[in-house]
Amino acid sequence: MSPPPLESIYKDHHSWLRGWLYQRVGCDQRAADLAQDTFVRLLQAQHKQTGFTPEQPRAYLRTVANGLVVDYFRRRSLENAYLEALADMPELTIMSEEEQLLIRETLEQLDALLNRLPTRVKTIFLLSQLEGLTYLQIAKKTGASLSTVKRDMQQAFIHCLTLLW
Repeated sequence: MSPPPLESIYKDHHSWLRGWLYQRVGCDQRAADLAQDTFVRLLQAQHKQTGFTPEQPRAYLRTVANGLVVDYFRRRSLENAYLEALADMPELTIMSEEEQLLIRETLEQLDALLNRLPTRVKTIFLLSQLEGLTYLQIAKKTGASLSTVKRDMQQAFIHCLTLLW
């Protein structure tokens, strides 16, 4: 007995497959789309292998459709994670001119304060505070000894505290 042609498989199994898919995805339109995609895959398989027709059509259709369902849920999970990440991101805010001026003035004051430090002390302080480097990393990057980095950081902190008080 030869396997049934594609048209016969579609007529005999489409409504069953759509119902099977509906039970898994809970949406009639999604089930219809996945059923259609399943038959497209069968058509592609026939195109690749001339004369290919599954001997057990329901088993074949269920296997292909199950893979499509897994892909659908994986994609949906990824989309949901992306949407949640977007929702968790803070909204962009536009600063008023007054806020921009205050920030600019603060940065200028900070720059003036740091410019009173010797160049090496300022560099070491900025590497620590802005780049987050450890004292050992700063020593390696600047070629200074670890004790020099510690002494310069102490000098920078004392300088900042003295000017703030």
